[in-house]
Amino acid sequence: MTDAARSILPEPAAARPWWHGATIYQVYPRSFADSNGDGIGDLAGITAHLDHVASLGVDAIWLSPFFTSPMKDFGYDVANYCDVDPIFGTLADFDALIARAHTLGLRIIIDQVWSHTSDEHPWFVESRSSRTNSKADWYVWADAKPDGSPPSNWQSVFGGPAWTWDARRGQYYLHNFLKEQPQLHGHNGDLQEALLDIARFWLDRGVDGFRLDAINFAMHDPELRDNPPMPSNGKTRTRPFDFQRKLYNQSHPDIPAFLQRVRAVLDGYDGDRFTVAEIGGDDAEREMKLFCGGGDKLNTAYGFDFLYAPGFTPRVMRDALDSWGEGDPWPSWAFENHDAPRAVSRWMPQGADPAAFGRLKMLLLACLRGNIFLYNGEELGLPQVDIAFEDLQDPEAIANWPLTLSRDGARTPMPWAADAENLGFGTGKPWLPTGEAHRPLAVDAQEGDPQSLLHFTRRVIALRNAHPALRSGAMTITEASDAILTFERALDGERVRCSFNLTNAVQPFAPEPAARILETLGEVGDDALGPYAARVALLS
Repeated sequence: MTDAARSILPEPAAARPWWHGATIYQVYPRSFADSNGDGIGDLAGITAHLDHVASLGVDAIWLSPFFTSPMKDFGYDVANYCDVDPIFGTLADFDALIARAHTLGLRIIIDQVWSHTSDEHPWFVESRSSRTNSKADWYVWADAKPDGSPPSNWQSVFGGPAWTWDARRGQYYLHNFLKEQPQLHGHNGDLQEALLDIARFWLDRGVDGFRLDAINFAMHDPELRDNPPMPSNGKTRTRPFDFQRKLYNQSHPDIPAFLQRVRAVLDGYDGDRFTVAEIGGDDAEREMKLFCGGGDKLNTAYGFDFLYAPGFTPRVMRDALDSWGEGDPWPSWAFENHDAPRAVSRWMPQGADPAAFGRLKMLLLACLRGNIFLYNGEELGLPQVDIAFEDLQDPEAIANWPLTLSRDGARTPMPWAADAENLGFGTGKPWLPTGEAHRPLAVDAQEGDPQSLLHFTRRVIALRNAHPALRSGAMTITEASDAILTFERALDGERVRCSFNLTNAVQPFAPEPAARILETLGEVGDDALGPYAARVALLS
């Protein structure tokens, strides 16, 4: 053993809710399937392909935003929380999607973007109209400093000051992201009630839970204190945002109390409704535990431990898994999503076999303790697409070109059919180019190949679901060397040992002799694991 064993205890033995250890599949609606030929994916397109998602064996689907929006940030700038944007369809289309998903045994989780809205939202239109209207305090407004400069030094994620002057009110308004995404005043009690009513609207329509976007931005420091500088870590900093410690424009200590109110609303509905927080930033580990701990706030959270990890190494894995410690709260993990480059392109060294690497990555994810998230196309092993500057849609990439890697490269259309127009995404020109490297990886091509990653993904999700130790058990890391990651999962007398070679070279390995093999990858010998090889064995 090259590293001290580390144990993570299981949840209590009482009956666990459906989401405990669940596999959740993220659908990015713009890029999943276009049913009407306008080049943009839509709800009807998703519904038409739900059989594919169900065939994977996942428990639920997380839908990225489909609400009414001017699309400055592609749906994360909401102009109406309780309606569907016409490019995606109608509320009737959403109801049909819910009905079909539930028929297939799939639960539906939707995004809730409660830290900011679009500047076209009626709330903001009213708020900016005067300092005395009924929603005057629903957004973060502040007077200029005596010299006319912004109220604080806070910087936005997408570049530049987080404050924009508004002549109608004669004040600055806060926006932690685009200037078209004004910051909601999360401390305001009336606003909180409105957000909880939005939750009830969607719960009443049958959704099974929410992902809360950027929830650590939900409340700010009312004193508007300046953020201190962030010490340089030697990395290239492409945004002013990276030069500050974000002590005062996010992570306010009143956020957990609001999340208790959110939890109380969901607990009032039948069926173990589910909440997961997206939390990134410098203090994400502490915030994730704070927002999910105690059993009275959110169910779980996932951050960016793996999404922006510099490498796919045993120690990167160990450090992230160890960060959750023992017991409550229950973690969630993702290797890919709509905001991060595709993992195959991000982690795989030049010259490695992408098929072998993709299988290893998928098997490792399926063996982790916690909920796991798959991003649409991850089951196909899609690489990142190189998007030319003139085709970029991502506002962050455009603003910081060429130093910020475009999120568009992970948002390209889903390849359904290798020989079809636009790879089967739809008949109209897609909003982003399709990737030529995706053609041989299309769904129909992989369906016809029993050795494909698509078939392997189904197998490993079935393996996870068949073994309680893998889905909900304790986790003990027994080795995290430069090359080998080994851990055991255990629950109710079942023990599963999972061993992975995360390198492209043969590595020494001492297997457990008295074991029933559940899954192997690559070359697994009596004393060695081949490149990107793995072994999952039932010990008892």
